[in-house]
Amino acid sequence: MNKRNSVAGIAVNGKKLFIARRLSGGDLGGKWEFPGGKVREGETNEAALVREFAEEFAVPVESGAFIGETSFIHKDTEFTLRAYGVTFLSMDLTLSVHSEWRWAALEEIAALDFAASDRQLFPAIERADLFF
Repeated sequence: MNKRNSVAGIAVNGKKLFIARRLSGGDLGGKWEFPGGKVREGETNEAALVREFAEEFAVPVESGAFIGETSFIHKDTEFTLRAYGVTFLSMDLTLSVHSEWRWAALEEIAALDFAASDRQLFPAIERADLFF
């Protein structure tokens, strides 16, 4: 089985998290997620997050502390998904692979059609005590 690393960015605004809804089509079409993506060969997790936010939202971010990880299998590939905090350096977002974004409390997110792999990060996010 192939193995791949992927990352998710967790941005916090008060007691809410940044989430985005994928455009229709594909395996995650229409689902909400913590943005991020696959880590390229030779790329650090932190650099992958910065690149993914630039590609998906056309904004700069700073990668922060490691929050937690989970794993899942998709199409004969085992993925390790690692979550890191991210800080937006601009909120002038341009959506390219998402139809919308919002700030939402974890309780709200639990009721949304959320990507199963990202849902597995909820316990780590709660343990990290990110909210203030």
